[in-house]
Amino acid sequence: MVPEKQAEEAIVASSTNYGEAEHDGGGKREVGAQEEEDDHSIFSVKSILWHGGSAWDAWFSCASNQVAQVLLTLPYSFSQLGMLSGIVFQIFYGLVGSWTAYLISVLYIEYRARKEKENVSFKNHVIQWFEVLDGLLGPYWKAMGLAFNCTFLLFGSVIQLIACASNIYYINDRLDKRTWTYIFGACCATTVFIPSFHNYRIWSFLGLGMTTYTAWYMTIAAVVHGQVGGVTHSGPKKLVLYFTGATNILYTFGGHAVTVEIMHAMWKPQKFKYIYLLATLYVFTLTIPSATAVYWAFGDLLLNRSNALSLLPKSGFRDAAVILMLIHQFITFGFACTPLYFVWEKVIGMHDTKSICLRALARLPVVVPIWFLAIIFPFFGPINSAVGALLVSFTVYIIPALAHMLTYRTASARQNAAEKPPVFLPSWTAMYVVNAFVVGWVLVVGFGFGGWASMTNFVRQVDTFGLFARCYQCKSPTAPSPPAAHHR
Repeated sequence: MVPEKQAEEAIVASSTNYGEAEHDGGGKREVGAQEEEDDHSIFSVKSILWHGGSAWDAWFSCASNQVAQVLLTLPYSFSQLGMLSGIVFQIFYGLVGSWTAYLISVLYIEYRARKEKENVSFKNHVIQWFEVLDGLLGPYWKAMGLAFNCTFLLFGSVIQLIACASNIYYINDRLDKRTWTYIFGACCATTVFIPSFHNYRIWSFLGLGMTTYTAWYMTIAAVVHGQVGGVTHSGPKKLVLYFTGATNILYTFGGHAVTVEIMHAMWKPQKFKYIYLLATLYVFTLTIPSATAVYWAFGDLLLNRSNALSLLPKSGFRDAAVILMLIHQFITFGFACTPLYFVWEKVIGMHDTKSICLRALARLPVVVPIWFLAIIFPFFGPINSAVGALLVSFTVYIIPALAHMLTYRTASARQNAAEKPPVFLPSWTAMYVVNAFVVGWVLVVGFGFGGWASMTNFVRQVDTFGLFARCYQCKSPTAPSPPAAHHR
């Protein structure tokens, strides 16, 4: 028993040490030295805008990353699900997503405590989710985590480009959406110059402010507009549409594929535990009122409009919402792409390079396939649902729950755990029950029914609009009247 007790104390001590040291680019610095440095640089613009690693920075990053273009597709999901199911699914998946984000944070702390006990240094190295899986469960889990996470983030970045083109079209329709995708692909490529999540302080703050404005604009504009004549609220009426809408909401609250990177950028990663839940509670104040109000006003018209802005009347307020969402989608593109940049840097041996310009040049090949895929599949809402069912279900729900169960399957692992069960669920058995429920529900409802429905809907969009669609769901040009038929 003595060796086990010593091992436990070593792990806890290691965990405490890295929690009390400030993380800066993967290294550690003494708190006293950092506080002295902060006293001299408290008014430094670079410090205020660039170097973020506090719990507040993490909260802004999580909340900002959760609500991006999905905010504009939730009314579309409500038209598929109906009002009651839409609200229930938002609350349910929001809580489930917060739970699995908590599990990811626990596994990160466990992995880092074990590695630092072995004197492993993370200077100039950003820990990622697949490395946590590798260190705790082995290479097969690493491969699975890497495949799902990278594919999800790839298509998450694709969705941001599609959304940019879709939104700007409502301000300037002189160019088609495909041309706008070319333009915004070049703009979003500039995210290669942002080194890590440590440098997203001002962007996260601005991004959340932008989505807050857009959400409340949508809510107020829909209420002021009132219900359109003859409005109907027939959802749900088809299983395909019902489960497509449900998986879009699954995707909405599955934005924690970058949780490990956000935690690693924190000075005290242990403070992350409940940050995602607090971010989700704030997100509810944006998503539920806006989706409810827009669906109440326009009803079944949303079934053919995956972007809610297309139905709201043109005004200066709407144009402001479009512009702010464009800027936020640029930020979210960076959020989704940065982990991919890290993986690519590690593959080509450039991850520890200190030159920002060299790293930016090395990252550019990651942007090209994203750009290309956005041009091939310009289907805004349907891609959200497909990504939610086929990728998000595993990446941020099933894999974290299974990984937690397997990591702590032995008595010694539970006894020496760097993080014990939370106060609201103090039993390991209860945690296993909750994890098993999450795996079963998401596997059957999210991946099974959701995968079938979303792929059916996606194929239907391809058949209707074709690949490389020039302008998906755009205004139809006024067709000339056909010549009168001559009867003999």
